[in-house]
Amino acid sequence: MKAVFKTAHPYADDAMNLPVADVETAIPFYETIMGFRVESRKDSPVKSAVLARDDIRIALAENGGDPSQEGCFFEVDNAEAAFAELRSNGFAKEDPDYRIDKYGDKSFKVFFVVAPDGLCYCLGERQS
Repeated sequence: MKAVFKTAHPYADDAMNLPVADVETAIPFYETIMGFRVESRKDSPVKSAVLARDDIRIALAENGGDPSQEGCFFEVDNAEAAFAELRSNGFAKEDPDYRIDKYGDKSFKVFFVVAPDGLCYCLGERQS
């Protein structure tokens, strides 16, 4: 069962300008493990690629930023299904280390993914 990625919220300013050192080197992780597809590519003003999955879009960009300080929160419909899908796609993390995080008055069951490019993603399912 595949998880549905519902929304993407960047940690900083822009999910469409996530910093990576090399777009071409970064893309395979997103395609193979995370289930994204490349929607478009640009070479200017910086080399970048828009990646899509379900109803969300993110973009990786060679913009000189520090990937270890950036990433996104992805709301998913089912955190356990999302982790199982990533594992079946070859994600090496064995224990999701689920926890419950609160954002305002909402609670989410979350786990974290650090991509080889250094970007960190929090995947979370809203709890009732």
